[in-house]
Amino acid sequence: MKIRQIAKNKKLIVGIGSALIDILIHEEADFLKKSGAIKGGMKYVDGEFIEQTLLQTSQKPFIVPGGSACNTVVGIGKLGGEACFVGKSGMGQMARLFETDLKKNNVNPALFMSSSPTGRVLSIITPDAQRSMLTFLGASSEIQPSEITENCFNNAAIVHIEGFLLFNEDLILKALKVAKSVGALVSLDLASFTVVEQSKPLLKKIIYDFVDILIANEDEAKAYTGYSDENKAVNSMAKNTYIAALKVGKRGSFIANNGRTIKIEPLGDGGAVDTTGAGDLWASGFLFGLVNGFSLEKCGKLGSACGYEVCQVMGASIPEEGWRRIKKILEV
Repeated sequence: MKIRQIAKNKKLIVGIGSALIDILIHEEADFLKKSGAIKGGMKYVDGEFIEQTLLQTSQKPFIVPGGSACNTVVGIGKLGGEACFVGKSGMGQMARLFETDLKKNNVNPALFMSSSPTGRVLSIITPDAQRSMLTFLGASSEIQPSEITENCFNNAAIVHIEGFLLFNEDLILKALKVAKSVGALVSLDLASFTVVEQSKPLLKKIIYDFVDILIANEDEAKAYTGYSDENKAVNSMAKNTYIAALKVGKRGSFIANNGRTIKIEPLGDGGAVDTTGAGDLWASGFLFGLVNGFSLEKCGKLGSACGYEVCQVMGASIPEEGWRRIKKILEV
Protein backbone atom coordinates (compact mmCIF):
# COMPACT_ATOMS: atom_id res chain seq x y z
CA MET A 1 0.00 0.00 0.00
CA LYS A 2 1.26 3.47 -0.82
CA ILE A 3 2.38 5.78 1.96
CA ARG A 4 -0.11 8.65 2.23
CA GLN A 5 1.78 11.12 4.37
CA ILE A 6 5.28 12.49 4.59
CA ALA A 7 7.35 10.85 7.30
CA LYS A 8 7.70 13.04 10.38
CA ASN A 9 11.01 14.82 10.92
CA LYS A 10 12.19 14.07 7.37
CA LYS A 11 12.73 16.94 4.95
CA LEU A 12 15.30 15.57 2.52
CA ILE A 13 14.26 15.49 -1.14
CA VAL A 14 16.37 13.28 -3.40
CA GLY A 15 16.18 13.71 -7.16
CA ILE A 16 17.23 10.94 -9.51
CA GLY A 17 17.68 11.49 -13.21
CA SER A 18 20.04 12.49 -15.98
CA ALA A 19 23.14 14.53 -15.20
CA LEU A 20 23.15 16.85 -18.19
CA ILE A 21 24.60 20.12 -19.38
CA ASP A 22 22.02 22.44 -20.98
CA ILE A 23 23.04 24.25 -24.16
CA LEU A 24 20.49 26.99 -24.89
CA ILE A 25 20.03 28.86 -28.16
CA HIS A 26 17.41 31.31 -29.44
CA GLU A 27 16.31 30.59 -33.00
CA GLU A 28 13.37 31.15 -35.33
CA ALA A 29 10.77 28.45 -35.93
CA ASP A 30 12.26 27.41 -39.28
CA PHE A 31 15.46 26.39 -37.47
CA LEU A 32 13.46 23.61 -35.77
CA LYS A 33 12.64 22.07 -39.14
CA LYS A 34 16.28 22.13 -40.20
CA SER A 35 17.41 20.61 -36.92
CA GLY A 36 14.76 17.89 -36.86
CA ALA A 37 13.62 18.92 -33.35
CA ILE A 38 10.03 18.28 -32.25
CA LYS A 39 8.37 21.56 -31.27
CA GLY A 40 7.76 21.51 -27.54
CA GLY A 41 9.05 17.95 -27.28
CA MET A 42 12.26 15.98 -26.89
CA LYS A 43 14.26 13.85 -29.34
CA TYR A 44 17.29 11.67 -28.57
CA VAL A 45 20.36 12.23 -30.75
CA ASP A 46 24.09 11.51 -30.57
CA GLY A 47 26.75 13.96 -29.50
CA GLU A 48 27.95 14.57 -33.05
CA PHE A 49 24.43 15.58 -34.11
CA ILE A 50 24.36 18.28 -31.43
CA GLU A 51 27.77 19.57 -32.50
CA GLN A 52 26.69 19.77 -36.14
CA THR A 53 23.45 21.53 -35.20
CA LEU A 54 25.37 24.10 -33.17
CA LEU A 55 27.45 24.95 -36.25
CA GLN A 56 24.24 26.12 -37.93
CA THR A 57 23.06 28.41 -35.16
CA SER A 58 23.21 32.17 -35.57
CA GLN A 59 23.99 32.95 -31.92
CA LYS A 60 26.45 32.02 -29.21
CA PRO A 61 24.95 29.29 -26.99
CA PHE A 62 24.29 29.73 -23.26
CA ILE A 63 25.69 26.76 -21.29
CA VAL A 64 24.51 25.76 -17.79
CA PRO A 65 24.15 22.54 -15.76
CA GLY A 66 20.72 20.98 -16.19
CA GLY A 67 18.54 17.89 -16.32
CA SER A 68 14.96 17.84 -15.05
CA ALA A 69 15.36 16.25 -11.60
CA CYS A 70 18.63 18.13 -11.10
CA ASN A 71 16.94 21.48 -11.80
CA THR A 72 14.26 20.61 -9.25
CA VAL A 73 16.62 19.72 -6.40
CA VAL A 74 18.81 22.76 -7.14
CA GLY A 75 15.69 24.89 -6.67
CA ILE A 76 15.00 23.12 -3.38
CA GLY A 77 18.57 23.80 -2.28
CA LYS A 78 18.20 27.49 -3.16
CA LEU A 79 15.02 27.64 -1.07
CA GLY A 80 17.04 26.41 1.91
CA GLY A 81 15.84 22.83 1.77
CA GLU A 82 17.72 19.56 2.16
CA ALA A 83 18.48 18.23 -1.32
CA CYS A 84 20.48 15.48 -2.99
CA PHE A 85 20.92 14.47 -6.63
CA VAL A 86 21.62 10.92 -7.84
CA GLY A 87 22.94 10.46 -11.39
CA LYS A 88 25.95 9.56 -13.52
CA SER A 89 28.36 11.97 -15.21
CA GLY A 90 31.59 11.80 -17.17
CA MET A 91 35.06 12.86 -16.10
CA GLY A 92 35.88 16.12 -17.84
CA GLN A 93 35.36 19.86 -17.59
CA MET A 94 31.58 19.53 -18.00
CA ALA A 95 31.43 16.95 -15.20
CA ARG A 96 33.39 19.26 -12.89
CA LEU A 97 31.07 22.13 -13.81
CA PHE A 98 28.05 19.97 -13.01
CA GLU A 99 29.30 18.81 -9.59
CA THR A 100 30.57 22.24 -8.57
CA ASP A 101 27.23 23.81 -9.44
CA LEU A 102 25.35 21.29 -7.27
CA LYS A 103 27.52 22.01 -4.24
CA LYS A 104 27.28 25.77 -4.79
CA ASN A 105 23.50 25.47 -4.68
CA ASN A 106 23.29 23.47 -1.44
CA VAL A 107 22.73 20.10 -3.14
CA ASN A 108 24.61 16.97 -2.09
CA PRO A 109 25.98 15.31 -5.27
CA ALA A 110 25.64 11.50 -5.21
CA LEU A 111 27.26 11.00 -8.60
CA PHE A 112 28.43 7.79 -10.23
CA MET A 113 31.25 8.34 -12.70
CA SER A 114 31.83 7.09 -16.25
CA SER A 115 34.60 7.42 -18.84
CA SER A 116 31.94 8.45 -21.39
CA PRO A 117 31.22 12.13 -22.09
CA THR A 118 28.83 13.94 -19.76
CA GLY A 119 25.37 14.13 -21.34
CA ARG A 120 24.02 17.34 -22.81
CA VAL A 121 20.80 18.83 -24.11
CA LEU A 122 20.49 21.35 -26.91
CA SER A 123 17.39 23.42 -26.12
CA ILE A 124 16.16 25.48 -29.05
CA ILE A 125 14.06 28.40 -27.80
CA THR A 126 11.71 29.92 -30.35
CA PRO A 127 10.18 33.45 -30.18
CA ASP A 128 7.10 32.06 -28.38
CA ALA A 129 9.50 31.12 -25.51
CA GLN A 130 8.84 27.42 -26.07
CA ARG A 131 11.78 25.05 -25.92
CA SER A 132 12.39 22.02 -28.13
CA MET A 133 15.09 19.61 -26.98
CA LEU A 134 17.73 17.49 -28.69
CA THR A 135 19.20 15.19 -26.05
CA PHE A 136 22.47 13.27 -25.94
CA LEU A 137 22.41 11.21 -22.75
CA GLY A 138 26.09 10.27 -22.74
CA ALA A 139 27.28 9.01 -19.35
CA SER A 140 23.87 9.66 -17.76
CA SER A 141 22.39 6.70 -19.64
CA GLU A 142 24.92 4.29 -18.15
CA ILE A 143 23.63 4.27 -14.59
CA GLN A 144 22.84 0.67 -13.67
CA PRO A 145 19.94 -0.63 -11.57
CA SER A 146 22.47 -2.42 -9.37
CA GLU A 147 23.99 0.97 -8.43
CA ILE A 148 20.72 2.14 -6.88
CA THR A 149 20.78 1.10 -3.23
CA GLU A 150 19.10 2.27 -0.03
CA ASN A 151 22.13 4.50 0.59
CA CYS A 152 21.06 6.64 -2.40
CA PHE A 153 17.75 7.53 -0.75
CA ASN A 154 18.60 7.16 2.93
CA ASN A 155 16.49 9.47 5.15
CA ALA A 156 14.53 10.85 2.17
CA ALA A 157 11.04 12.23 2.72
CA ILE A 158 10.46 12.35 -1.05
CA VAL A 159 12.28 10.73 -3.95
CA HIS A 160 11.64 12.81 -7.07
CA ILE A 161 11.99 10.92 -10.35
CA GLU A 162 12.11 12.52 -13.77
CA GLY A 163 9.91 10.92 -16.42
CA PHE A 164 12.81 10.46 -18.83
CA LEU A 165 13.83 7.42 -16.76
CA LEU A 166 10.77 5.66 -18.19
CA PHE A 167 12.95 4.84 -21.18
CA ASN A 168 15.01 2.59 -18.87
CA GLU A 169 12.41 0.26 -17.37
CA ASP A 170 14.80 -1.76 -15.20
CA LEU A 171 16.33 1.39 -13.73
CA ILE A 172 13.10 3.20 -12.92
CA LEU A 173 11.57 0.08 -11.37
CA LYS A 174 14.63 -0.39 -9.16
CA ALA A 175 14.54 3.26 -8.10
CA LEU A 176 10.84 3.03 -7.27
CA LYS A 177 11.24 -0.14 -5.22
CA VAL A 178 14.22 1.21 -3.27
CA ALA A 179 12.44 4.52 -2.61
CA LYS A 180 9.50 2.64 -1.14
CA SER A 181 11.79 0.38 0.91
CA VAL A 182 13.19 3.43 2.77
CA GLY A 183 9.71 4.83 3.45
CA ALA A 184 9.87 7.77 1.05
CA LEU A 185 7.03 9.18 -0.99
CA VAL A 186 7.60 8.98 -4.74
CA SER A 187 7.14 12.08 -6.90
CA LEU A 188 7.11 11.58 -10.67
CA ASP A 189 7.30 14.40 -13.22
CA LEU A 190 6.04 13.23 -16.62
CA ALA A 191 8.80 15.24 -18.36
CA SER A 192 7.48 15.44 -21.95
CA PHE A 193 4.39 14.43 -23.92
CA THR A 194 6.66 12.38 -26.19
CA VAL A 195 7.84 10.39 -23.16
CA VAL A 196 4.23 9.74 -22.12
CA GLU A 197 3.19 8.66 -25.60
CA GLN A 198 6.05 6.18 -25.87
CA SER A 199 5.81 4.78 -22.33
CA LYS A 200 2.09 4.66 -21.57
CA PRO A 201 1.70 0.96 -20.56
CA LEU A 202 4.67 1.10 -18.16
CA LEU A 203 3.61 4.51 -16.91
CA LYS A 204 0.13 3.39 -15.91
CA LYS A 205 1.55 0.37 -14.07
CA ILE A 206 4.11 2.28 -12.03
CA ILE A 207 1.70 5.09 -11.16
CA TYR A 208 -0.76 2.57 -9.77
CA ASP A 209 1.90 0.61 -7.87
CA PHE A 210 4.35 3.27 -6.67
CA VAL A 211 3.65 6.95 -7.38
CA ASP A 212 2.32 9.24 -4.63
CA ILE A 213 2.77 12.64 -6.30
CA LEU A 214 2.20 12.97 -10.06
CA ILE A 215 3.21 16.19 -11.83
CA ALA A 216 2.45 17.08 -15.45
CA ASN A 217 1.88 19.99 -17.80
CA GLU A 218 -1.20 20.15 -20.00
CA ASP A 219 0.36 18.37 -23.01
CA GLU A 220 1.67 15.56 -20.83
CA ALA A 221 -1.62 15.26 -18.97
CA LYS A 222 -3.57 15.04 -22.22
CA ALA A 223 -1.22 12.34 -23.53
CA TYR A 224 -1.69 10.38 -20.29
CA THR A 225 -5.40 10.89 -19.58
CA GLY A 226 -6.83 11.77 -22.99
CA TYR A 227 -8.47 14.90 -21.54
CA SER A 228 -7.90 18.51 -22.62
CA ASP A 229 -10.23 19.83 -19.92
CA GLU A 230 -8.08 20.76 -16.90
CA ASN A 231 -10.44 19.50 -14.21
CA LYS A 232 -11.04 16.18 -15.94
CA ALA A 233 -7.33 15.73 -16.60
CA VAL A 234 -6.12 16.47 -13.06
CA ASN A 235 -8.83 14.34 -11.47
CA SER A 236 -8.01 11.48 -13.81
CA MET A 237 -4.34 11.85 -12.84
CA ALA A 238 -5.32 11.73 -9.16
CA LYS A 239 -7.25 8.44 -9.35
CA ASN A 240 -4.26 6.33 -8.37
CA THR A 241 -2.09 8.89 -6.59
CA TYR A 242 -2.07 10.83 -3.34
CA ILE A 243 -1.58 14.22 -5.03
CA ALA A 244 -1.82 15.20 -8.71
CA ALA A 245 -0.53 18.55 -9.97
CA LEU A 246 -1.35 19.93 -13.41
CA LYS A 247 0.62 22.95 -14.64
CA VAL A 248 -1.11 25.07 -17.28
CA GLY A 249 1.56 27.69 -17.94
CA LYS A 250 0.51 31.32 -17.73
CA ARG A 251 -2.96 30.19 -16.57
CA GLY A 252 -1.60 28.77 -13.32
CA SER A 253 -2.03 25.22 -12.05
CA PHE A 254 -4.49 22.72 -10.57
CA ILE A 255 -3.88 20.42 -7.60
CA ALA A 256 -6.08 17.41 -6.83
CA ASN A 257 -6.03 15.57 -3.51
CA ASN A 258 -8.60 13.36 -1.76
CA GLY A 259 -11.42 14.34 -4.11
CA ARG A 260 -10.70 18.08 -3.85
CA THR A 261 -9.37 20.23 -6.71
CA ILE A 262 -7.57 23.51 -6.01
CA LYS A 263 -6.96 26.19 -8.63
CA ILE A 264 -3.69 28.06 -8.18
CA GLU A 265 -3.60 31.46 -9.85
CA PRO A 266 -0.52 32.40 -11.89
CA LEU A 267 1.98 35.05 -10.84
CA GLY A 268 2.92 38.01 -13.00
CA ASP A 269 1.61 38.87 -16.45
CA GLY A 270 2.36 35.51 -18.04
CA GLY A 271 5.25 36.89 -20.09
CA ALA A 272 8.30 34.68 -20.60
CA VAL A 273 11.84 35.04 -21.92
CA ASP A 274 12.51 31.30 -21.87
CA THR A 275 10.44 28.42 -20.43
CA THR A 276 13.47 26.18 -19.82
CA GLY A 277 13.14 24.70 -16.32
CA ALA A 278 9.69 26.22 -15.67
CA GLY A 279 8.10 22.90 -14.75
CA ASP A 280 11.19 21.71 -12.90
CA LEU A 281 11.30 24.82 -10.72
CA TRP A 282 7.54 24.67 -10.15
CA ALA A 283 8.19 21.23 -8.66
CA SER A 284 10.96 22.74 -6.48
CA GLY A 285 8.56 25.10 -4.77
CA PHE A 286 5.73 22.59 -4.51
CA LEU A 287 7.81 19.75 -3.05
CA PHE A 288 9.68 22.07 -0.68
CA GLY A 289 6.31 23.22 0.62
CA LEU A 290 5.09 19.67 1.11
CA VAL A 291 8.03 18.54 3.25
CA ASN A 292 7.69 21.70 5.34
CA GLY A 293 4.03 21.09 6.09
CA PHE A 294 2.56 23.95 4.03
CA SER A 295 -1.04 23.83 2.84
CA LEU A 296 -1.54 22.65 -0.73
CA GLU A 297 -2.58 26.19 -1.64
CA LYS A 298 0.71 27.60 -0.32
CA CYS A 299 2.70 24.78 -1.96
CA GLY A 300 1.08 25.65 -5.27
CA LYS A 301 1.67 29.37 -4.82
CA LEU A 302 5.34 28.74 -4.06
CA GLY A 303 5.58 26.50 -7.12
CA SER A 304 4.02 29.22 -9.27
CA ALA A 305 6.50 31.80 -7.96
CA CYS A 306 9.48 29.58 -8.81
CA GLY A 307 8.06 28.75 -12.24
CA TYR A 308 7.38 32.41 -13.01
CA GLU A 309 10.79 33.68 -11.94
CA VAL A 310 12.72 31.12 -14.00
CA CYS A 311 10.74 32.12 -17.10
CA GLN A 312 12.11 35.67 -16.82
CA VAL A 313 15.70 34.57 -17.56
CA MET A 314 17.62 32.32 -19.94
CA GLY A 315 18.15 28.82 -18.58
CA ALA A 316 16.96 27.15 -15.40
CA SER A 317 18.91 29.31 -12.91
CA ILE A 318 16.92 31.96 -11.05
CA PRO A 319 19.04 35.00 -10.08
CA GLU A 320 19.34 35.99 -6.43
CA GLU A 321 16.86 38.86 -6.69
CA GLY A 322 14.31 36.36 -7.97
CA TRP A 323 14.92 34.06 -5.01
CA ARG A 324 14.47 37.00 -2.65
CA ARG A 325 11.04 37.66 -4.15
CA ILE A 326 10.12 33.98 -3.91
CA LYS A 327 11.19 33.73 -0.27
CA LYS A 328 8.78 36.50 0.71
CA ILE A 329 6.03 33.91 0.20
CA LEU A 330 7.63 31.82 2.94
CA GLU A 331 7.20 34.70 5.37
CA VAL A 332 3.42 34.86 4.90
